[in-house]
This record gives sequence, structure tokens and C-alpha cells, in this order.
Amino acid sequence: METVDLYLSLGSNQGDRAQNMEYALSLLNIELKTPYKAVSSFIETDPWGFESDEKFLNAAVHYQLRFPKGYNPEAECLMILEICKDIERRLGRVGEPEYDEKGERIYRSRPIDIDILLFGDNRIDCPELTVPHKLMYERDFVMVPLREILTSLQCDSSE
Repeated sequence: METVDLYLSLGSNQGDRAQNMEYALSLLNIELKTPYKAVSSFIETDPWGFESDEKFLNAAVHYQLRFPKGYNPEAECLMILEICKDIERRLGRVGEPEYDEKGERIYRSRPIDIDILLFGDNRIDCPELTVPHKLMYERDFVMVPLREILTSLQCDSSE
């Protein structure tokens, strides 16, 4: 078996944001069949890429998943993407991603957003998914929580 570190970003700016995040985490634990290894603090941030009076709560979460030797990283990551999208729908997210005339993504308020940031050291580039997440380094609301987890993991491993 191989252990793969999965890092996800979560965000919510509609309804009870903290409850949405906690519920999404509990559903991820169930669907990924393992409890998370670490979750960052929830941080409040302004919307990114669109205007809204509703601020976001954001966090990052770390899972360690086990796969048989020789597993297909792209196939497994696409299954994880489906789990994330299903949880988003279950928590009230509607619609599919929209794009403007220039092909730029249109962002909107949402009860929950779950993005795959990293899947081990795998690089995945297919129409449905790019891993590592192509915009993560441009987004403090992703990098601040992710750094918190990675820093705590480094501290744990050095003890």
C-alpha cells in the first residue's frame, strides 16, 4: 500500500459558515473513509474574484489516504473530486462553473467550496482537474491555512 497526502481547501460565505465547514469536514471523513490528520484554523477573508458583502470562512485540511501499489493517481483524484462536488451539492451549492466571454471563471457566493490543492507529489492536468491547484499560490485564503498545517506537520516530525 502507498500513503498519499491529500490537501483540500474549504470555504463558505453563505448561511452558518462555521457549521457548513464542520459539516463538510464530517462528510469528507465519511466519504474518504478516514478522519482528517490536521485541519487549520478557520480564517475570515474577503471574497476573491468577485464582490460580495458576505465574507468567507476558509480552512485547509490534510488527509492521509492509502492506495494499492500501482494505483492510478488521476483516476483516484477524479474520484475525490466527485466526492467533493457531491458534498458541495449536499450542502446547497447549485450550478456548474461559469465563464465569461474571455474564458475567465465567474465566482459567486456559496455555502461551501472544496478544492483539491495537492495529491501527494502527483501532477494531474486533465479537463476536469489540475493538481497542484493552479491558483493556490495567488490566494492567501488558501496559502495561510495550508502553511499552518504544513508548519505544524514539520514541527510534529521534528519532535
